[in-house]
Amino acid sequence: MMNRFDDALLDTIADALVSDGYLILRDVLPQQLTEALRLRVEEAPVEDFRFAAIGRGGEQQLNHDIRSDRIRWLEPSSEPDSGYTMFMESLREGLNQRLFMGLFDYESHYAWYRPGAFYQKHLDALRGSQNRILTTVFFLNHEWQAEQGGELKLYDEDDQLLHTILPEFGTLVIFLSERFPHEVCPTQRGRGSIAGWFRVSNSHYGF
Repeated sequence: MMNRFDDALLDTIADALVSDGYLILRDVLPQQLTEALRLRVEEAPVEDFRFAAIGRGGEQQLNHDIRSDRIRWLEPSSEPDSGYTMFMESLREGLNQRLFMGLFDYESHYAWYRPGAFYQKHLDALRGSQNRILTTVFFLNHEWQAEQGGELKLYDEDDQLLHTILPEFGTLVIFLSERFPHEVCPTQRGRGSIAGWFRVSNSHYGF
């Protein structure tokens, strides 16, 4: 099974990040891998997940008024997590070659939203902090219907709504972490995804 993005797709991603700062892709990972990732999150015991915190480092805290999803970090040494991280590694390499972004590290976790769960509008990185540069969100839900909620809403820097994205099976969203506030609307059914972030090691980011 192919475990990396091809050059044509990497060109498309790089061009979109330069022109728009984000893009939405459909069915770009093998369906077999996507299905295995779906089962990994949907069939895991609830005790494998913990409530997600807000803040970083010593300032982390639980606040269910802001977010109420549960998370579990990926394990790159085991399948199918390793298959997914190999694709993300090819994305890191491809963007560094094309845009000289200096991406050096990727962290990612499964996110599981039980009915009623949500995540209020937020940025993944404080502007200028450079702890997270590029965000990825990969959805794992079969036959999602609009009335089931759980949409990812992406906003521009002026807080105007850009896109409302259903969390449909195989959809990958990529955007610059510092530029796009976003939120997860309350869901009416179980909702699975993988959220991830690329980081840089120094201040040369910019293109």
